[in-house]
Amino acid sequence: MNDTIVLLDEMGNEIEFQVLSTFGIDDVDYAALLPVGDMESLTYLLRIEYDEDGDLMLVGIDDEKEFNEVIEVYEEIQREKLQ
Repeated sequence: MNDTIVLLDEMGNEIEFQVLSTFGIDDVDYAALLPVGDMESLTYLLRIEYDEDGDLMLVGIDDEKEFNEVIEVYEEIQREKLQ
């Protein structure tokens, strides 16, 4: 997957991300993103939601239990890709 998207940081600066993966857990979709040109950066794991107009939004995961489950599933996906 070579898709990229541009998101705004807290200061309104545009940052380009490579979409590493999208995946679902229990009818909820998630995206794994990596800043373009910064291979040393941490992977961002965000929930995919849709606003009232049906436009896609990427949302941070505040719930610790949900976040840990997303990490586990993403790491398993990465292990499977290496096999």
